Formats: sequence, structure tokens, C-alpha cells
Amino acid sequence: MSARPILTVAEMRAAEEAVIAAGITVEALMERAGIAAAEAIWRYAGPLPALVLCGPGNNGGDGYVVARELRARGMDVRVGTLADPDWEPAPLLIDALFGTGLSRPLDGAVAQRLLGAAAAARVRVAIDLPSGAATDDGSLLSPVPDYDLTIAFQSLKPSHLLQPAARHMGRIVVADIGIPAASALTEIGRPRLAEPGPDDNKYSRGLVTVIAGDMPGASALAAAAALRAGAGVVRLQARRFVPGVPAAVIQRPGDPLDRLDDARIGALLIGPGLVADGELLEAALASGHPLVLDAGALTLLAAGEMPRMEDAILTPHEGEFRRLFGERAGSKVERARAAAAQTGAVIVYKGADTVVAAPDGRGAIGANATNWLATAGTGDVLAGVIAAMRARGLDAFAAACAGVWLHGRAAERAGPWLIADDLLEHL
Repeated sequence: MSARPILTVAEMRAAEEAVIAAGITVEALMERAGIAAAEAIWRYAGPLPALVLCGPGNNGGDGYVVARELRARGMDVRVGTLADPDWEPAPLLIDALFGTGLSRPLDGAVAQRLLGAAAAARVRVAIDLPSGAATDDGSLLSPVPDYDLTIAFQSLKPSHLLQPAARHMGRIVVADIGIPAASALTEIGRPRLAEPGPDDNKYSRGLVTVIAGDMPGASALAAAAALRAGAGVVRLQARRFVPGVPAAVIQRPGDPLDRLDDARIGALLIGPGLVADGELLEAALASGHPLVLDAGALTLLAAGEMPRMEDAILTPHEGEFRRLFGERAGSKVERARAAAAQTGAVIVYKGADTVVAAPDGRGAIGANATNWLATAGTGDVLAGVIAAMRARGLDAFAAACAGVWLHGRAAERAGPWLIADDLLEHL
């Protein structure tokens, strides 16, 4: 699975200090950053008259190099600084005022001047991060314009992907400036999934069992999604026959807990459509199978004492997360990591900035989540996809990340007015 690292301010500073200690000067890093940014801007915007806003720190230094390089390409470039009383607008705005590491709001007058310059521009570019955005938690310290392009140096930062800052980034380009970067937090990348081989059979491709709740439509979506995502066998176990699922989904109406002793079960999914049947949840928790817990199962967990659930996958949205774990301080990544450590489970903290966290501290942020998924039933589809990934043999963290990516990509293919059922044909 390809996964680009996401570095916090402290991690990025440590990486920079390491290369400086090895003999690379700060000035050389600024040259690399400015040249790379100028190239990206040239390719994206072309030869527009530009206003480059340069702050007092390293980000401003990068901006001066950008201005020099764009002038060398024949562009009409003006530089504005904080000391200038007025910034004459230009069609291309390049914000190199503060970038990463900002810890307090912009001066009110500066923030208003930046908003005005951005409103007057046709194309807006941020260097590393928009001025006014915090680096590590996605928060906004000051009002931030909407940018068309953000150029990150060496690695993504958490706020490139965390809301509300992420919505202001536009297209994000990561420019390599020669600083080795590694982190336990990564972007969720496209999974590398092998096609079925000549020695595969339906059980080697993974058996998913879905325990249906009182609202069968949700479990039907989850079962169909697991099948479409590549599971070899999907059993939908409900008290009554559930209509509207593919004929390939195995149904044997009766006891939802039937055949839970089948050692071939690669993932047991419970929660979609589950309302108040604690007996089903208790049986699932005691089954010994890899678990995916969603929706109603999370509501039932929140009503009692939280058990340890080693190797399970929990998929709460914001409201469910708060009911399960209460009000927690810290960024969304920090909250998800704390929940994973508490439960022993992998946490899929859903939203436009879905975060996946493992008990060992690994974390990942989804980069292809779309607002189009804000419609009923899409969470049930995600749970089914994750169950299919788990049943095919991926570990819990990898299965969750793969499911999140595939779910987001299916939504991109389905379009802005999708309903949950549409995702199935695109998986």
C-alpha cells in the first residue's frame, strides 16, 4: 500500500535539523523549496502577473526565491511584505507569509488584507500551508481564503488533510526538497490488492458473515458491498429473508447466530440495522472471529462498559465517537489514537477527514473522502468493504485503510448525487 508520510511541526523541524547537521544549509533548503514551488506554480497557473506575499521567517524566504524564479521566466512579479501599507492585487496571488508552525492568529489587519488580495486574484497559491491555518490539528487560527493550489515541502502536514483547514487547500502538490521524512502517520494510499489466482477458491478469497439487525436494508447494503469488494463468500444471517441483495449472497433465515463456529469466517460484521439486540452483539464479541463493528453495535457498546476488543475494527462517525469515548482533547488523530489504545481495536473515525488509528500508534488520514458520501447507507457500504478486506487476509489496520480508500474512490466514480446503492457497482 503506497502511503505518503504526514509530518507534524516537531517532526518536520527534526528532519530539517538532521539534514542541516549533515551539512546542508538553511539557505540551500530555501533555494530548493523556492525553485520547486516556482516550477509547480508555472505549470499550474502559467505566466500571470503575480503578487508574492513574503513573511519574516523561512516561509517568506521561500517566497523571495519563488519571486526570483518566476521573474526569470519572464513573469511580471511584485513582492509584498508585512511592512507594506497596501498590497496592490494581481491575478496570481502567492501566499508565503507564514506557512507551517503558526501558533497564534494573524494580526487582524493582516488577515483582512490577505482576504482582500485573495478575493481580487484569479488564482491563489499557498506555500506549504495557507497563512492562518494551524499545522497539526486542522484548526484555523484566522480566517483563511480558499486556495487553488497548496505546495507542501517534502511531506504532507496534518492540516493538509484535517478539517476545517483541508477544505481551503485546493489541489495539493508535495515538492521533494531532499529531506528524508518518515512518520507513524501517513496518507491513506491506493491499496495493492492481488487479483484471484489459479489456486484460489471462494473460501481462500474470504468468508464474510454479516449479522443482520432489525432494519435489514442496512445489512443488505453491507453484505452486497462485501461481495462487490472481493469477498469470496458472503453470508447474511437474519431472522427473516432479506430482499434486494445479490443472489450470490447466501441467506438461510432463522437464527442470526447460526454457524458462528465456522472456522473459515474471515470477518464478522455486526451493527448495520442493529437497534437493541445486545444478545447478538455479545455473541459476536465472544465468537473469536475478526470483528467489524458499525452503527447499532457502537450504540450498544456506548451504553455499557467498554470492553477490550483486540484486533477488532470500529467505524464511528463523529456522534458515535463522542458517545463511545466522550469529549477528548487534541486533534482528530490524537483522539483516534487514544481510543485505539483504550480498546485495543483499530478505529475508523469517519468524516470528510477520515482517520484510521491502530493501538500501536500507527495512524492514517484519508485523502479521497468526498462530501458526496453524506447520504444514508454509505457507512454500511464502508463497513462491508472493510469486512471484505479483513476476510481476504489483511491485518486490521491495512484492511481499514484499504476499505476507506476504495469507498472514497467508488464515490468519486459515482458522482455528486450518489445514493449508497450506487457505490456497489463502482467498487
